[in-house]
Amino acid sequence: MTETGPYVRYTADGGVATLTLDSPHNRNALSSKLVAELLRGLDDAAADDTVRVIVLAHTGNTFCAGADLSEASDADPAAAADQRTRVMIGVLRRLVEIPKPVIARIDGNVRAGGMGIVAGCDLVVAGPGSSFALTEVRIGLAPFMISLTLLPRLSPRAASRYYLTGEKFDAAVAEEIGLVTVTADDPAAEVARLCGELRKGSPQGLAEAKRLVNADILAEFDASAEELARRSASFFGTPEVHEGMLAFLQRRPPSWAE
Repeated sequence: MTETGPYVRYTADGGVATLTLDSPHNRNALSSKLVAELLRGLDDAAADDTVRVIVLAHTGNTFCAGADLSEASDADPAAAADQRTRVMIGVLRRLVEIPKPVIARIDGNVRAGGMGIVAGCDLVVAGPGSSFALTEVRIGLAPFMISLTLLPRLSPRAASRYYLTGEKFDAAVAEEIGLVTVTADDPAAEVARLCGELRKGSPQGLAEAKRLVNADILAEFDASAEELARRSASFFGTPEVHEGMLAFLQRRPPSWAE
């Protein structure tokens, strides 16, 4: 059962725009509606001169569960996947290039494509009960386009381990390997503190500092995004992905894991 209200709620107060992912019926999965509203919210925050910092937050116990697999199982999976992949690359790039600091406030689970969004943020605060996993290999895929933001953040050994195993790890490990900036017992309080620190910086100073930090990431978008989009889309509709998605939706192990 879907909901009819907004999937991303936008509020602005005290120089901080908060975009809250609010699609609990599918654990804030990256449906076409949620992605469109997230992009719109980022654009609104970028255009508002009173907004100095952007915060991504969430309702429920999941920050983002990754792709909405119910949408991924349509009649022309490769064509639909190509469109979703390109839109997702646009979201990741927007997070990296928007000239205002973006903070992720996480107090729950992050999976698959949600990991790319987290890695695209400038600062990430996670509660101690948060958990993370790159589960793509378990449905016949790989973390194609989200590698654009993930690989620059993660240590090489951590990337190899979690890309290949798909195993879950906690907030302390996420901080140790570079995905999370800081863990905090009260993520909201820590984010508020960081917003106060960021507001001490001038808008143009913050914009240029972010541009310097993210220059290599944006260069990799220019060099690799098109190829990654093609590779990602080409896997949808293959027998292994069909089996992996069906197994996920039916809550059973895929054939290769039995």
